[in-house]
Amino acid sequence: MTPVELSRTVLRAVRRAVDVGELRVSVPERVVVAPPGAGGCGDYATNIALQLARPAGMPPQRVAEVLREQLLALRRPDGIDDVVVTGPGFLNIRLRDAGGASAALVEEILRCGARYGYAAQPSGQVVQLHCPCEVRAVVVADTVARLLRAQGTLVRTSCERPPPPEWEHVLGARPDVSGSGTDGVPAPLDVNVRPVPVPAPADLLRLGRDAARWALLHPAGHDRVRVTDELLVQRESNPLFRVRYAHARTRALGRNATDLGFARAPGPVTGTEPLVTTLVTALADHPRVLAAAAAHRAPDRLARQLVTIADALLAFQHTVLPRGEEKPSAAHRARLALAEAAGTVLAGGLSLLGIDAPDHL
Repeated sequence: MTPVELSRTVLRAVRRAVDVGELRVSVPERVVVAPPGAGGCGDYATNIALQLARPAGMPPQRVAEVLREQLLALRRPDGIDDVVVTGPGFLNIRLRDAGGASAALVEEILRCGARYGYAAQPSGQVVQLHCPCEVRAVVVADTVARLLRAQGTLVRTSCERPPPPEWEHVLGARPDVSGSGTDGVPAPLDVNVRPVPVPAPADLLRLGRDAARWALLHPAGHDRVRVTDELLVQRESNPLFRVRYAHARTRALGRNATDLGFARAPGPVTGTEPLVTTLVTALADHPRVLAAAAAHRAPDRLARQLVTIADALLAFQHTVLPRGEEKPSAAHRARLALAEAAGTVLAGGLSLLGIDAPDHL
């Protein structure tokens, strides 16, 4: 069961509780499931009971118990092994077949490709992003627009004045419209994208598109940007290098597997459980991170998520190919599929940040 499928199952449990009169609430459009936090257990958790408690006029723990019973009633067809209520009313869900769940997740990622985590349909929302004529603000507005569009939102970007041409040439960031009045921007517009500015744009531009965009987007908007040559160094201390290198490693693994005569085949990944769990958890959390990055207009959340996936993948990569005289097995094919799925997510995430994902590095 994938996180999307589990979210739908939780929604079905809410609808069943409403239909039988155990809850009197409006059924929400979506339910967020994520890896459990501190004090939690199982494979996924959701705070839906806390969200419904006030409209239901019931304590959160009582709502959680109602939903727990409904989820347990659905567990046989939907792959849920157990549901535990923790804290003030969190539902912690353990899946019956973790290996099967990872296989389903990998299949979903490979099917969706770089669009994994995107909204399935338009949201109907329309957003105007307006920024000052400052290099970081222009790049952040460009990236937030990409994130919002991935979530089905219609977006237009505008800038107080036309930016210098080199910003578009080097950084690939260009507002839809700029200026005011005759240039097509309603005047006045409130600035709603204003990260901490970069004091010396010329120093930033010399880094090139990929390193410069990472420098602008990896820190949170309220943090200052550090423009250093460290961003160009290919070593582990550079998070951008780790992300791009991890993606390149997945492509190399695919080439090496072809040379050894086997291809990916999604399936239960066994034998390396701690490494697999870390990587699968990060991949399963990716749609939630994309939605949060768009909602909070915070591309730094996506950048940090890519670092998390890259670090998990780099630890896992050594288990993918056969060693010595070992013959390729179903386990190797499943591990290769998981690695390629991770590479797909890294490539899609870097694309949303406007950064290249090379096959060789």
